[in-house]
Amino acid sequence: MTPVAVFIADDETPARNRLRTLLEDIIDTVPTNVVGEARNGLEVLEQLPGSGARVLLLDIAMPGMDGLEVARHLARLPQAPAVIFITAHDRHAVEAFEVHALDFLMKPVRATRLAEALQRAAVAAPTPTATLAGAAAQAGAAPRGHFSLTERNRILLVPVADVLYLRAEQKYVTLRTHEREHLVDESLVALEREFAERFVRIHRNCLVARAAVRGFERSTGEGNEEAHWEVLLEGVPERLPVSRRQWAAVRAEVKSKPARD
Repeated sequence: MTPVAVFIADDETPARNRLRTLLEDIIDTVPTNVVGEARNGLEVLEQLPGSGARVLLLDIAMPGMDGLEVARHLARLPQAPAVIFITAHDRHAVEAFEVHALDFLMKPVRATRLAEALQRAAVAAPTPTATLAGAAAQAGAAPRGHFSLTERNRILLVPVADVLYLRAEQKYVTLRTHEREHLVDESLVALEREFAERFVRIHRNCLVARAAVRGFERSTGEGNEEAHWEVLLEGVPERLPVSRRQWAAVRAEVKSKPARD
């Protein structure tokens, strides 16, 4: 049997060491090769894509970015690893399987349960990335802290707090920060639902970060263009048009921001 390439992610060193010991104990049942370790979610996303890991043993309760969000980002890889969640609490079980986790193990992990999960991973067909990504987008009660983009088989993370606006253009959504634009393959409707507390819709094709709005200005209109309100954003020259349909709602949502005639 070809050894299964395993990546271990847990913020506690004793927990990672225990998993290594368990893997050695069951090596005659399920041969494995540990190809990497990480102490937090960001390290997983940096190191796992190039590791060749087929299985990820993933703790859920990690600082900064928890295991559920990590799984949602990894689902965008062309070849996502099978995820086996490991946790001290069972309250995340439903969310874990919503991101198509292969298994869900409770701490302290027993060697027999780990062997069973790895045996399933060794024979399971990879879950199609499209299916994984679709399920991952709907899982987890809390919004993500980062947007993820794949570039040359690595994951690029953009903090949600850095995003000024999200604008739908053809089949993609443009994500704008102070530094640059990125394209994300997600629907504007789903993004509005996930980040309702942070973004407000100003047009059928555009969401703006409430914190980035510094005011409004009335466009006089040129040629055949009708006069309309525009959003002024902090730190960028773009002025984004507000549709007549959305104006009242937008003005009410950010009413503390001054309007300029």
